[in-house]
Amino acid sequence: MIKHIQSSKYKNGFQRLMTKTDQKPNVEISFNKDVKYQSIIGFGGAFTEAAAYTFYQMPVDKQKILLEAYFNQNTGLSYNLGRVSIHSCDFSLNNYTYVDDFDEGLKSFNIKRDLSYVIPMIHQAEMVRNDRINILASPWSPPAWMKTNNDMNHGGSLLDEYKDAWANYYLKFLEAYTQHDVSIFALTVQNEPAAKQIWDSCLYTKEEERDFVKDYLGPKLAQSNFSDVKLLIWDHNRDIMVERAKAVYEDKKASQYVWGLGFHWYVSEAFENLKKVHDMFPNKHLLFTEGTIEGGVHLHQFETGERYARNMIGDFSHYCEGYIDWNLLLNEEGGPNHVGNYCDAPIIYDRNNDELIFNSSFYAIGHFSKYLMVGAKRIESKTNHNDLKQVAFLNPNGDIVFIIQNETEEIHVVHFEDNENNFLIEARSISTIILESE
Repeated sequence: MIKHIQSSKYKNGFQRLMTKTDQKPNVEISFNKDVKYQSIIGFGGAFTEAAAYTFYQMPVDKQKILLEAYFNQNTGLSYNLGRVSIHSCDFSLNNYTYVDDFDEGLKSFNIKRDLSYVIPMIHQAEMVRNDRINILASPWSPPAWMKTNNDMNHGGSLLDEYKDAWANYYLKFLEAYTQHDVSIFALTVQNEPAAKQIWDSCLYTKEEERDFVKDYLGPKLAQSNFSDVKLLIWDHNRDIMVERAKAVYEDKKASQYVWGLGFHWYVSEAFENLKKVHDMFPNKHLLFTEGTIEGGVHLHQFETGERYARNMIGDFSHYCEGYIDWNLLLNEEGGPNHVGNYCDAPIIYDRNNDELIFNSSFYAIGHFSKYLMVGAKRIESKTNHNDLKQVAFLNPNGDIVFIIQNETEEIHVVHFEDNENNFLIEARSISTIILESE
């Protein structure tokens, strides 16, 4: 049996299409399921305080709709991953930490702030998924008193005298979240370590990140009860990811502690840099850890979904293993955000009209997450037509899944080798085509 699901600029939502057209094909896609690449670990979005706060401002019926849409394994996007900030980020209601100022011994450490919105939302999502959600945790900044600029915002760097305390802070976080039954599967060293922002931020050179991992965070994590938690470096854009990877991975002592590299999509679509990192360090992993449409909310624009699909196809074609979107939910302003850095999200809650709005990005992500199982492997696939972008996977159940994007205004007809059916690819569309195993 064959399934064809399509969303387009001209038709809202997921459309189940006829699996066959009599039109003559102009595009040929070849594939080889015996040539396998990376395995897929899953998909998800960020449980920021902004997302969780907005979630609990909604009536219960809207909360249920959102949770089912993202986390239901049968009818939703089947999200199995998530992300949280270690204390505040820009999508928090304000700057905050888990300790009193200058408490180097971390005796005052507590996460009570996160118990108001973030952790309860994670637990509700897990109830809908009927399974654990694996959470990636990232710090945006150490406490102000640990930094050279004495400010959680505006960059600055970690002071040498607090490196030990800051490394212990990660372990305290892991202990606290574990006590509240949240599954942290991975940590990143620092969110966007090359960006001085007006919000929570902290700068690390490649040498500073390497040495913090090698001398502090890596050994502490390895010797703790959380040695199975994966550690990722970089957590920033693709543009200079190669030199960051080399700086850490070429140092054997630092590299032993690092599972892989996290990356974002801002600045460039240099997908080839993922392959460069993979080819140089094939035993390390690549995980997309953040992407969003900036500049506030962009309602009912198909172009935002096209950006998601194009980036996801590009990244997965170059050894990415999973995708974690940014905010799961925002309000109609694209917030709350404590410095006004408003962005878009796949689902927007319009407080004025008590309405949930599903953006095209929701459907773009769904073309992957709804149909790719954990453990799916990318397989070799090629097309003879440059207008279409495509990537193919083999699911653990034997199904072959193609995701095809057409960003042109032309209609194309696709034929797969060794298959008698032709498929109509509408203008400005994203398709998932599933060749089910017999």
